[in-house]
Amino acid sequence: MSDFRTDRIGSAQRGENPTVLRKLPASYAVMGDVQWLPGYCVLLVDRLGVSGLTDLDRPTRRAYLESMDVLAEAVQDACRETQTGFRRMNLEILGNTDTFLHAHLWPRYDWEPPERVTKPVWLYPADHWTEERHRLSAAQDELRSAIGRHLDRLVKT
Repeated sequence: MSDFRTDRIGSAQRGENPTVLRKLPASYAVMGDVQWLPGYCVLLVDRLGVSGLTDLDRPTRRAYLESMDVLAEAVQDACRETQTGFRRMNLEILGNTDTFLHAHLWPRYDWEPPERVTKPVWLYPADHWTEERHRLSAAQDELRSAIGRHLDRLVKT
């Protein structure tokens, strides 16, 4: 099996992406590869060849954005339940590095360093993306489970 990170969407479609939490309308909810802010998730578009929102027809675009809202609420509820100092959610669709449509959902915390707490996550040191201590691991299993449980609750309502 190839590294899912080289084909995140295709590997999700094939059931080979271990970060997938749930399939949502027009998307896959996945845990972020790094967890320096516990609960960081990404919403991947569910089809190949989509680089931005405007590549989707309006009904699919709305479905994707509604899934982003559902995932944000699930992460928020799970972080409030399992993490200390949860503050708020930040949502971003950037597309500057990975050219497929995806949204970043960043929980923010009161315990973040004062010089970081009100700034974009991207201003954290670059090594946060590569240091082993920040990697997604079994340490996030409880949080991952809570996000999944909240997704199931929200999708049913």
